[in-house]
Amino acid sequence: MTADQEQREQEVLRRIERTRGRPARLRDERITMAHGAGGKATQTLVEAVFLTAFHNPVLARLEDQAVCEAGGARLAFTTDAYVVSPLFFPGGDIGDLAVNGTVNDLAMAGARPLHLSAGFILEEGFPVADLTRIAASMAKAAAVAGVQVVTGDTKVVERGKADGCYLTTAGVGVVEHRFELGAARARPGDAVLVSGPIGEHGTTVLLARGELGIESDLESDTAPLAGPVAALLGACGEGVRCLRDATRGGVATVLNEIARASGVAVVLDEGAVPVRAQVRGAAEILGIDPLYIACEGRMVVVVDAARAEAALDALHAHPLGREAALIGHVVADPAPLVLCRTEFGGTRIVDVLVGDPLPRIC
Repeated sequence: MTADQEQREQEVLRRIERTRGRPARLRDERITMAHGAGGKATQTLVEAVFLTAFHNPVLARLEDQAVCEAGGARLAFTTDAYVVSPLFFPGGDIGDLAVNGTVNDLAMAGARPLHLSAGFILEEGFPVADLTRIAASMAKAAAVAGVQVVTGDTKVVERGKADGCYLTTAGVGVVEHRFELGAARARPGDAVLVSGPIGEHGTTVLLARGELGIESDLESDTAPLAGPVAALLGACGEGVRCLRDATRGGVATVLNEIARASGVAVVLDEGAVPVRAQVRGAAEILGIDPLYIACEGRMVVVVDAARAEAALDALHAHPLGREAALIGHVVADPAPLVLCRTEFGGTRIVDVLVGDPLPRIC
């Protein structure tokens, strides 16, 4: 690590510590579904238990992947687990979801994904035909993303212990640029973009459960984002500050994480946020803001305002970014809040959720 890189690393860590304040305390005596939702309960769990136990400078960044130096190369490494219910849904299944989710976590560091692992936890009695279908889906998704599943593991548990199939994955990629990306790099004046309509994955999975009795042709947005990321970095380079895929907790949670890590505020234009009519309709029935609904093929981009137009052009030129939109800007105050200017002319705070309105969507 060069002296300049070390100085930047220390500044990021100081900023994280300043925004974090006193160490988090976990008051719950038992794990609840809210601890897996990606909101306030998840943040408290991670900081109070895992960050305390495993504290180190790389983990302290609390990104979705770690970027480490090895033999002169910069490698990105990530891990994830998938417990989606149902296992099969319009537009995808647990298999391609696992591949795309892992690839996307690597891509958010600007990495070129290379290799994945896959761990299967199978319940006794699970149909072999379903397992074969999941494996084939993973293989197809890996081929599209340009990666290979190179190692893995299989465990079988007693009937009733695993809801059919759980998947765990890890991924490795190479970072071929030398500049930093991260939630702590946003600056006042930056533009905030989203790569396409939001909330489609979470809404699709919810409707696939059949509990609402709503019929829709909506499909999950699950897709690998390494391609649009490469186009974006090629067009804007160091003008890109931060990339985050908007999974659990949706766009709202991602923006709150960025505001907190950077010590800034984010102001959204509600009318500029792309949301399909089916998503908006389901969200109204459930009383949920689409900003909190998970995506699996959309990313939030924070970019230097001077490069915003170039960033949009690069995204629009890629099939997965044709509906990208500029949805807001970074400002200095009131930090660390996310505000939304409504279509009625008012302003509301977009906070991090406490509970879990849509459990088991990934």
